[in-house]
Amino acid sequence: MKEEAIKAPGSTIKQYSIMLQNRVGALTALLGLLDMHGIFCLGFSMQDCHEATIARLIVSDPERTSEIFLEKGICYTESGVLVAVLRHGPADLKKCLDALYAAEMNVNFLYPLLPCVGRGSLVALHVEDLNFGRTVLNSSGIKVLFQPVSYTHLRAHETLA
Repeated sequence: MKEEAIKAPGSTIKQYSIMLQNRVGALTALLGLLDMHGIFCLGFSMQDCHEATIARLIVSDPERTSEIFLEKGICYTESGVLVAVLRHGPADLKKCLDALYAAEMNVNFLYPLLPCVGRGSLVALHVEDLNFGRTVLNSSGIKVLFQPVSYTHLRAHETLA
């Protein structure tokens, strides 16, 4: 197994899950709050229920996001996700999932991230064991990104911001 597959060059990417009221403009208000503080939403997933919506977000500045949510009394949960680089776009998605399946690893959910120029497609995966999942994907030739330096300094297989 490759040495770089074992050593993580940064921290795991954080995802925030927030329960929003199921009403017009709820996501816009949340993103507006982040935008006021210079924080970008890099990817999101929405799951609609009867009276509420669960928004899952990956942001450019997770530490500041946590502070803002605490200051504003916004309830959230935080979890780690793997962000895989699909250099050949959708064609690599099956390769990614096949690698995890071969390792008998469940994928709880996944969603695409907003496009990054010159990087290829990115997908966020919530798996049962992040370190093992990272090793499996890296061993299969799929790059996994890490938490940021800054959004403008995005480098392949190093960081996501």
